[in-house]
Amino acid sequence: MTYLNRRTALTAAIATFTALTVPAAAFAQDKPTLRLSSVVSENDIRAEAFAEIADAVSETFEMQVFNGGTLVAQGSEMTSIQRGNLEMGLIAPQTIAEQIPEWSIVTSAYLFSDAAHLDATFDSEVGEELISMAEKAGIHVLAPVYFGTRQVNLATDGEVMKPEDLNGITLRMPGGDAWQFLGEAIGANPTPLAYAEVYTALQTGAIDGQDNPLPNDYNMKFYEVTSQIVLTGHLVGFDVLAISSELWQGFTPEQQETLQAAVDEAIEKSTKRHLDREEELVQFFKDEGLKVYEPDRIAFRDYAQQKYLESEFAKSWPEGMIDKINALAE
Repeated sequence: MTYLNRRTALTAAIATFTALTVPAAAFAQDKPTLRLSSVVSENDIRAEAFAEIADAVSETFEMQVFNGGTLVAQGSEMTSIQRGNLEMGLIAPQTIAEQIPEWSIVTSAYLFSDAAHLDATFDSEVGEELISMAEKAGIHVLAPVYFGTRQVNLATDGEVMKPEDLNGITLRMPGGDAWQFLGEAIGANPTPLAYAEVYTALQTGAIDGQDNPLPNDYNMKFYEVTSQIVLTGHLVGFDVLAISSELWQGFTPEQQETLQAAVDEAIEKSTKRHLDREEELVQFFKDEGLKVYEPDRIAFRDYAQQKYLESEFAKSWPEGMIDKINALAE
């Protein structure tokens, strides 16, 4: 039998009281909680990737994933991180460009030729420069997250081979100046509309079409109310998986390596899944009765790039950066 003297009894009582009253997080300072907010649906390929990351880092971090915009509203991920209200977020480059105008270069049409070109850019000196800008704004970029190349999806029947063929076409684009200008840069008449309202707008004829990567067209069933997909390939779609710079800098090198390695592996697989899915969906949409074809992409590219170079957006682009990015595609 063990006997407690007054001192040991007091120590035991304090330990019991502390265990009951102090939050568990205080005892897990070596295992930080990371809340990741995204707007992707639970059946999205990216949601699978985030779950894989959370599982891979589970011994080092308590990572909680909130998809579908259930934690913070779409578009507020960056400011939430900056204010210390969120640890990690999936952020649209258009959102970053609102604070860092130089980032508008990566939102321009026909800048990246494909997902490999996107990755090569972020792995280059150009990527280091872009990431450094974001770091100063309080977000540490973990990876660009490819989610498909945007194509034009129309309810109209007229063939579209050149930008001029989209003249007068009311094309739904996301809200915001960068998105609306993208619609203009491919020759269309852009109009902002909430994503959830697009199906009905196509069905009723309120809009003539919309642009999205093929997996989005499938997930939202836009193929049910449209007649053709024009493979313009005008924007390699990606978001940025980011974490608070302050938080990142407070991690040990081992913690940083664990998180970065998990992100790299999961996002690489996610990109491959998206590319495979896009290839599969071309045939699926054809089987559904849609006309799917490639227009004169050179005509579209030349038209769009000229529009951008003459725009206010280009004035903020770092000198020589577009040439460096173009060179990485060769």
